[in-house]
Amino acid sequence: TGTMATIAEQGHDDADEPSTADIRLVISASALGTVFEWYDFFIYGTLAASGTIGRTFFPGGNEMLQTLLAWAGFAVGFGFRPLGAVIFGYLGDRLGRKYTFLVTITLMGIATAGVGLIPSYAAIGMAAPALVILLRIAQGLALGGEYGGAAIYVAEHSPPGRSGYYTSFIQAGVAGGFILSLIVILSFKGVFHGAAWEEWGWRAPFLFSIVLLGISLWMRLKLSESPVFKKMREAGERASNPLVESFTYPGNLKRMLVALFGIAAGLTVIWYTAMFSVLSFLQTTMRVDETTAQLITAAGALMGVAWFVLFGRISDLVGRKKPIVIGYIMTLILLFPIFEVMGAAANPDLARAARHAPVIVSGPACNYSPFAAKQSDECGKLLDYFSKKGVAYTKQTTPVVSVSIGGEPVHDHSPAALDKALADAGYHLDRVHPSARDIVLILLAILAISALSGITYGPVAALLSEMFPPAIRYSSLSIPYHLGTGYFGGFLPFISQYIVARTGDPFAGLWYTWGVTLMALIVTVLWLKEDRHGHIVA
Repeated sequence: TGTMATIAEQGHDDADEPSTADIRLVISASALGTVFEWYDFFIYGTLAASGTIGRTFFPGGNEMLQTLLAWAGFAVGFGFRPLGAVIFGYLGDRLGRKYTFLVTITLMGIATAGVGLIPSYAAIGMAAPALVILLRIAQGLALGGEYGGAAIYVAEHSPPGRSGYYTSFIQAGVAGGFILSLIVILSFKGVFHGAAWEEWGWRAPFLFSIVLLGISLWMRLKLSESPVFKKMREAGERASNPLVESFTYPGNLKRMLVALFGIAAGLTVIWYTAMFSVLSFLQTTMRVDETTAQLITAAGALMGVAWFVLFGRISDLVGRKKPIVIGYIMTLILLFPIFEVMGAAANPDLARAARHAPVIVSGPACNYSPFAAKQSDECGKLLDYFSKKGVAYTKQTTPVVSVSIGGEPVHDHSPAALDKALADAGYHLDRVHPSARDIVLILLAILAISALSGITYGPVAALLSEMFPPAIRYSSLSIPYHLGTGYFGGFLPFISQYIVARTGDPFAGLWYTWGVTLMALIVTVLWLKEDRHGHIVA
């Protein structure tokens, strides 16, 4: 297990090369399982973006607080992914790849259906958010074992020179889970109209996960154990304690740190920005009709799936490092322009008003907390008002609290007067339906940011599988991957929403993505090593 060359050199020979039919089953069962697993995880995030989760399970009275608490619940699931990686990584290296990811998908399906059965906060009080958090923890544990198992299982079945292409379907499966969550939600919204959807219809997508669980189990039970693991088991080369050996095997800790800060952290903030930040930006900041925003995001994400497969295949030809480094650099250059194009197309009137009639709020001490049910001073109340409206503002320090919109002072600070002043200045805050031309522009912007995600994410399953020895591969891959994606990615919606609320700048949350991507670029360039053939080395 000491060699750090390719997967092909770590367990394949012609005698036990899987047939074409075997490979198809391996890829389809693993990728579909990944789609279903991430569907389960993402329906919470999709409904959190629309406000349904916050209104149902968390205390009322402050819509911004409900949104932040709902995103905190989303982040909790990600926070427990590393623990799931430790538990299931150990089992995967000791007991096998196949049986471990059968357990993870079962746990995920049951936990997801459970969220759909929890009574509302109005019915059972604080027990509602407590149960939500408990089931989000179960989902996080399950997901912590799923990705590593699926990625390694496919990689260890891949013939030489094809692992980037074959494992890219696992990466596409993650995007597929997000797309499926939107499709199922929109389908059930079509069945349960208006009040019925708001009251109880939104629970149907959670309960639907039982159907997906049945399909996934049926497919995965047909699979056999990976050839690499079977060889290790027959040769008696399994690690006695994969968790300990992941940290003590020569050079492995450094590889895990590179995987964490250089690969997982970077790819995940780009991916979540391309999916959840886009959806939240359209629905919340740019006031696009909720269903329209979901349809546009789903269509854009669906078109963008091809990027993952394309760049996975390209990485077989040019190496894993080059596409990822290029993707990081392009993200640093294009991130803000892409969202500015998207915002201008999504709601041209609002974008125009923000440019030509900027809102300035000033006072001696503008203390604003998005978590507070009631702000402590008048200036804070004004910031709270504009933040909840989704209106960009600039803060200034003056002896007296004042508001100006487009250079015109607004002396009456009551909500009704501020509403009128905003409307007079061109701020139309009703929900909008973008024109056909603008929808095309939004889709092009989503396709562009999906390309940034595809180029940095498509090669990753193969890359991470190549970085670690087979005997400790499940643990060594899963722990840094889920630390990176769990903490850097899982907290992205919460952190970016908080930054926007604090600054009044609808684009300010993107600085979090930009900063993490810069860190990932530096780590990857300096410490991810390839040989002259493009293979990852120690």
